[in-house]
Amino acid sequence: MTELLASIQAALGLTPSSIRQTSQGALPSAFAVTDLASASIAAAGQAVAELLYSQTGRLPDVSVDRRLASFWFASSIRPQGWSLPSLWDPIAGDYPSRDGWIRLHTNAPHHRAAAEQVLGTAADRTAMAARVAAWDALELEQAIVDQGGCAAQMRSWAQWQDHPQGQAVNGEPLVHWLPQASQRQKTWNGCSERPLAGLKVLDLTRVLAGPVASRLLAGLGAKVLRIDPPGWNEPALEPEVTLGKRCARLNLHDLEERKLFEHLLADADLLLHGYRAESLEHLGYGAEERQRIAPGLIDVSLNAYGWNGPWRNRRGFDSLVQMSCGIAEAGMAWKAASQPTPLPVQALDHATGYLMAASALRALNLSWSHGQGSSARLSLARTAKLLIDHSAPPGSQPPLRTEDEEDQGLLPEHTPWGIARRLRVPLHISGTPVQWSCPASTLGAHRPRWW
Repeated sequence: MTELLASIQAALGLTPSSIRQTSQGALPSAFAVTDLASASIAAAGQAVAELLYSQTGRLPDVSVDRRLASFWFASSIRPQGWSLPSLWDPIAGDYPSRDGWIRLHTNAPHHRAAAEQVLGTAADRTAMAARVAAWDALELEQAIVDQGGCAAQMRSWAQWQDHPQGQAVNGEPLVHWLPQASQRQKTWNGCSERPLAGLKVLDLTRVLAGPVASRLLAGLGAKVLRIDPPGWNEPALEPEVTLGKRCARLNLHDLEERKLFEHLLADADLLLHGYRAESLEHLGYGAEERQRIAPGLIDVSLNAYGWNGPWRNRRGFDSLVQMSCGIAEAGMAWKAASQPTPLPVQALDHATGYLMAASALRALNLSWSHGQGSSARLSLARTAKLLIDHSAPPGSQPPLRTEDEEDQGLLPEHTPWGIARRLRVPLHISGTPVQWSCPASTLGAHRPRWW
């Protein structure tokens, strides 16, 4: 984990230092997924520690449990007497085309509609497979994207390096810092036990990285208000990613609800968003307008394929980026499999989420210490490059133990869906417990207001 963590520390502007790891093991993969999990969580913990040192003079110890970090990169919740719905739409997945593999992402109704606009309505995967087989992968990828959908041809790492978007991603930093002219004179109102107490976070992110970031910030005491559009739901993810937050809905195409959104934004200290590069601009909330509404606002954002290049506005998700940049192809070769082999967890999403949280914490530290506002941009594709560049050879760690869940520190939790148990948090910061003041909730369960 050492070199990978050092790269993250440099990108975040953290002090080079080692973070203690506990437990052993690694998820089975062609890539160092558990190292990425541990390093990204460790960096977020170090950002908390450095913030506390700036404000209190106390530098807490930080450690990460490798085994628990791996499990949290999958799911932290264990339903008791009820089940989570499937994460995937019935026709989402990998399909052989005429000249290679392609992945269709159809979880959202409008994304499935876009794929079916190109391929025709399919009752099941078998019917869809027959239609995909008649296409060349690149042509189908582009046709679905042109319809506003989501698809990714399987490319090798070498092919990604030759691709204009791969080259654009290679030229981007892991965290792109953007200083802001406007400043905000706010003081730290937290304490060692709850370092983000009083902080207002407006969360416009959805599946999956951004909600991971805001979940951690909520666990450190921040007031997190998540805003979703009417009709958007994530039933398979809500118990996982709404922990500690309030969740409301607003239609930013409605004049009255836009006014309410602007009122919320004006009072926010931190904005998280995962829109494509120009989406907020098209809604009338570009960077300059956001700063006009909330001078000195800290702004942390992500997208799928990077902030430059021909795909900067392309819709994407973790599984699609893995197909595009060579991860699924490398996993297929490593496992000697007959089909694409992704990472065992959605590691690009989760790691980018913790890097977003660390970026926010770093920016807050500068703001509280010097009144200096800043913005940070990250992308799933750039996190993929980090993983590929710093992967240890397979077998350098023993296989991760997954049996005996009782020793994972499962704690009871009451949720709107029923009783559940939550895994113990993998991040330990001495004197600063990561804990949530309210359970997970359904999207839209709260009013759009600060409390």
